[in-house]
Amino acid sequence: MANLSSLMDSEVLRAYATYSTIVLLKMMLMSIATAYFRLTKKVFANPEDARVHAKGGDTKKLLKTDEDVERVRRCHLNDIENIVPFVAIGLIYALTNPNLASALLHFRIFTGSRILHTIAYLLPLPQPSRGLTWVVGYLVTISMAVGILRGVLYL
Repeated sequence: MANLSSLMDSEVLRAYATYSTIVLLKMMLMSIATAYFRLTKKVFANPEDARVHAKGGDTKKLLKTDEDVERVRRCHLNDIENIVPFVAIGLIYALTNPNLASALLHFRIFTGSRILHTIAYLLPLPQPSRGLTWVVGYLVTISMAVGILRGVLYL
């Protein structure tokens, strides 16, 4: 059985590790962005959080929604819905030993599409910019899944 260091000799797996880490870190940063917006706008979802920040005032005023906070939350949710499948499918894809150029193309396009999607979501840029960046990333994940099934289909 191969150990981790010998697996990482594979350029495809190293590329996968690099780009998966980038998109996972980007996804994690979205929770920090949500917290930042909640704190700066004094908008909280939980009564205990509102109590801490109300400083003896009315906590109900802080238990509300805000469009900016919700926009960041929706962007984060979209990341979760797309990055988690990419990481899982991308690992299986990388383990099928695809051509390095093809793997890099998949990983780089997905990573770029998620970064551009976040920019389009948070600024916000006019549609269809956000929709197109989402479609591109989604199609990359589907392309890897099809490649896996074509290469290792087991019935």
